[in-house]
Amino acid sequence: MSFVAHRSLKETYRKAVRGEGIYVFDADGNKYLDGSSGAGVSCLGHSNERVISAIKEQAEKLCFASSVFYTNDPSEELAAVLAKDAPGDLKYATFGCGGSEQVEGALKIARQFHVDRGEPSRTIMIARKQSYHGMTLGTLNVGGHIGRRQLYTPMFAPTHLIAPHYAYRERREGETAAAYSLRVANELETKILELGQENVAAFIAEPVVGATNGCVAADDVYFKRIREICDQYGVLLILDEVFCGMGRTGTRHACEQDGVLPDLLVMAKGLGGGYQPISALLISEKIINAIMDGRGYIANGHTYMNHPLNCAAGLAVQQEIADRDLIANVAKQGAYLRARLEETFGQHAHVGDIRGRGLMQALEFVVDRETKEPFPAEKQLWAKLQKTAMTHGLMCYPNGGTIDGIKGDHVILAPPYIISEAQVDEMVEKLEKSVAQTINQL
Repeated sequence: MSFVAHRSLKETYRKAVRGEGIYVFDADGNKYLDGSSGAGVSCLGHSNERVISAIKEQAEKLCFASSVFYTNDPSEELAAVLAKDAPGDLKYATFGCGGSEQVEGALKIARQFHVDRGEPSRTIMIARKQSYHGMTLGTLNVGGHIGRRQLYTPMFAPTHLIAPHYAYRERREGETAAAYSLRVANELETKILELGQENVAAFIAEPVVGATNGCVAADDVYFKRIREICDQYGVLLILDEVFCGMGRTGTRHACEQDGVLPDLLVMAKGLGGGYQPISALLISEKIINAIMDGRGYIANGHTYMNHPLNCAAGLAVQQEIADRDLIANVAKQGAYLRARLEETFGQHAHVGDIRGRGLMQALEFVVDRETKEPFPAEKQLWAKLQKTAMTHGLMCYPNGGTIDGIKGDHVILAPPYIISEAQVDEMVEKLEKSVAQTINQL
């Protein structure tokens, strides 16, 4: 007899048996409102007939065609859709199976770009503390999630992390929002000069940080300054929109709200909505032209690159989002969700900050609102909240280590784009009960 090796080898997991709209049902008949789209994935909810039909239709034609030998219609069509709506000159796309895979691909392509242009000394990647970019060794190396990094730290190349944009805790008394944004953005310039600009290849950041920091967004002052610094020193800008992209924040790409154009843009979760494992990397014409003039091929690839079945699912998801104008619903329901959270938790004794964009909102928990003191890490408020919420029929996305990888707790709400106002009310009410019960137990 064999067993699935689950994330936790000590937990007993409920068995999910079906999904319908924004709800998931387990083998015992219990119903859960999917308030986090799993881990920010199920943007269309569950059992979307259009997407399922597209998968069936493609499966009957062609499930796999190696990218070593062939291109295929679904990948070409999906690339055209993404390029049409992409900002700036991000006109080329490559497809993989997960966010980590494509972030690592972005790091590799950034390195190749500089080598093919005759600057082989550019090997260093700079990232931010309290960030998360994936679970491969390469992506963990540029991530700031201490809990997920620490086991593998001896295996990493030298890592260079600067401060995150975390105004709730790091903005100084009397400091304007713009002054704070410029101060933390300028840490990038300081780090580049410290390392030597001839040695730095790229800077990578999430426009809205996901699980590690709990929906912390910067502003256009911050990212415009980051873009200026990158341009000044010949450093590429990689934006990781695995969680926050593809409509999650109320625009197709989160960076649109920051007024910044990256050189490489990564997307995943909302691209395929969980119907197939798919991720994408958008590449600027500047980079493609440099590689074309260099070795003439991208020195990176995977067996399931540009997989036709995955791309067919991603294409159907994006068509469904467009035809139903669901990004507009994200903006509408995101504003309503924020208002309901402010109404319910705005004066809560143990909620220090409410933040996020669109349908990507978070609460940060504190012992005391005035001092912003977090709950003791050993109490694991976040883990207890997750379990308690499930007893109330709510899937939400709590996490610990919000502040520095050890201290701090937050919870993310990131429901499917199809959510209604009544379902937002249901979600917030279930969260309110769950938070009250969890904190009372503590």
